Amino acid sequence: MRRRSLLLAAVPAGLVTLAGCGDKSSSSSKASASPSASASSVPPPKIVDGPLPAITAGTKFGEKPTAAKGSGDPSKNLAVKTVIAGSGKTVAENDFIQADYLGQIWSSGKVFDQSYDRTPLLLQLAQGSIIDGWRYALAGKKAGSRVLMAVPPTWGYGTSGNAQAGIKGTDTLVFVVDVLNSFNSKSSSTGKEVAQSDAALPKVGTNTDGKAPSIDVPKADPPKKLVSAYVLEGDGAEVKASQTVLCQFKGVVWDGGKTFEQTYDSGRLAQFSVEQMQEVVKGLAQGLTGKKVGSRVLVVVPPDLAYGNNPPSGGVVKKGSTLVFSVDILAAM
Repeated sequence: MRRRSLLLAAVPAGLVTLAGCGDKSSSSSKASASPSASASSVPPPKIVDGPLPAITAGTKFGEKPTAAKGSGDPSKNLAVKTVIAGSGKTVAENDFIQADYLGQIWSSGKVFDQSYDRTPLLLQLAQGSIIDGWRYALAGKKAGSRVLMAVPPTWGYGTSGNAQAGIKGTDTLVFVVDVLNSFNSKSSSTGKEVAQSDAALPKVGTNTDGKAPSIDVPKADPPKKLVSAYVLEGDGAEVKASQTVLCQFKGVVWDGGKTFEQTYDSGRLAQFSVEQMQEVVKGLAQGLTGKKVGSRVLVVVPPDLAYGNNPPSGGVVKKGSTLVFSVDILAAM
């Protein structure tokens, strides 16, 4: 089983989930231990330049770093330094980031968590999703940056600490964070256009401006089997059935082409576990598995792999509806 980060707090805010998922769709992002500071109201920190320990090995972006033990007393403020300045998108509050990190205790230099030997962390910089020190330290930084920070308890795990990680309520924490990428509600696929030559299938727009793509459904009977095809093919890793995906999506019903749910224009992204999506819209989970990150994918889901005879109440999805999705796979973890 994939180890979960100690950094994550509660269910991330700002998520859109398909009807029937409810809060379950975000449970894969829950921490094994929730930082109390993230769930409480604390004043914004004063951000200072130091003191900060030196990075003694793995000094290049993306390399697993080693940091020295803290020297003397740490600042009572949030100490932040951009060690390597990136040139990617600027990270803002409530954006999602993909990052590798190392975390250790100031006084002992003991590493309590790191992702460099695992999968990069995918998280939202929102209150209740991550310790507050990260929210304040990373906002305004650019993707491609390495950031070094020292987080006092007030903006870390609070006075209760985190016994599971061996963190006391008085411990200042040191983090080295490599910001790999950032995503927000205007993010789109980065893939290359693939010909849509089958007239029997819906045609999906190829715009990558963060606006909803068009989905033109043909006036014909829907396919009886699941269809999953690239509209824009990315060059990232293939999505695994065990992963959680971050995406933009638009869903319409085949009959009439009416939209029943989408992230576009909502100010939010969707994040869900592929495994748990199997319990809601099985065909969508199957259609995304094996597709490359960075892609836009057309998924046509027949009723037996969608809601069948139990559609969400009050919407345009009816009994026996075939569903059509356009999904931009932004990241997977």
